[in-house]
Amino acid sequence: MTKAVKSGAFQLDRAGSTVAIRHKTMWGLVTVKGHFTTLSGDGEVRPDGTATGTVTVGSASVDTKNAKRDTHLRSADFFAAEEFPEIIYEVREVTPRGEAAVEVNGSLTVRGTTRPLTLTATVTEAGAEAATLTADFTVDRREFGLTWNQVGMMRDVTTVNAVLRFRRTQD
Repeated sequence: MTKAVKSGAFQLDRAGSTVAIRHKTMWGLVTVKGHFTTLSGDGEVRPDGTATGTVTVGSASVDTKNAKRDTHLRSADFFAAEEFPEIIYEVREVTPRGEAAVEVNGSLTVRGTTRPLTLTATVTEAGAEAATLTADFTVDRREFGLTWNQVGMMRDVTTVNAVLRFRRTQD
């Protein structure tokens, strides 16, 4: 990650982490915001500063503060949470790109479909015992089989904001 992050194993700090989504609906006039309440993950920082890991989101934990909409998002029209309970981002490699930036190469699995996803994250905390990464990126929902779109009212791209804090578990 960065020189300040000591090598070793890390666990996602659920209390210090969030995964939020923003999506335009109603023909682009309304932005629906939500977050996932169930997160887990782990990672390993190697001595050379590169890293690997996994972040898992419970698809049924989506919360947009609207129970009817959340039930619809959990249904087969969207996340199919009963059949596919997890959204998984598998990190193949995190490579430092300057003082506070890292390139994250991995794959995202939603509804059983896996696609490559490379993004740039900002390291907002880097220390011997913890590291926090923040990333904003977009995902085309159609690539993962989320194609429901009654009368064309939904945009295809969802914006994701992830703040992921990892705490050291061992050297």
